[in-house]
Amino acid sequence: MSEFLSTWWREIADRPDGPLAFRFYLQPIMAMMLAGRDGWKDAHAGRPAFLWSLFTEPAHRADSLRSGWKGVGRVFALALVLDVVYQVVVLKGPRPLQGLLMAVVLAMVPYVLLRGLVTRIAGRVRGHGHPHEPAV
Repeated sequence: MSEFLSTWWREIADRPDGPLAFRFYLQPIMAMMLAGRDGWKDAHAGRPAFLWSLFTEPAHRADSLRSGWKGVGRVFALALVLDVVYQVVVLKGPRPLQGLLMAVVLAMVPYVLLRGLVTRIAGRVRGHGHPHEPAV
């Protein structure tokens, strides 16, 4: 089992240096651009920061998740497809869990982290923060 895990992590660690390494830059940049767009829209609509609202507003959780998936779904799918191509070319076989991990790390994590930050900054620049926060 430890040899399997060692091989698994080594295959992941080798990805940024191998073929298709451009995706380690391109996919997070695309996810961040979409997060900026969606965070700006959230601020203009007076919605709270994305990740924060998932935990604090259960009544709107489904809508927030749908909105998040709409924003990052294509980048996530592209990350998954490119990792499958990498697996076929370099690893000579499918590694579905590795593909999912790479898609989450390269697309979803940057999107989720940046969308809320942009919402907060844009809300403060526009003169209104989170609707439930006192004005500063």
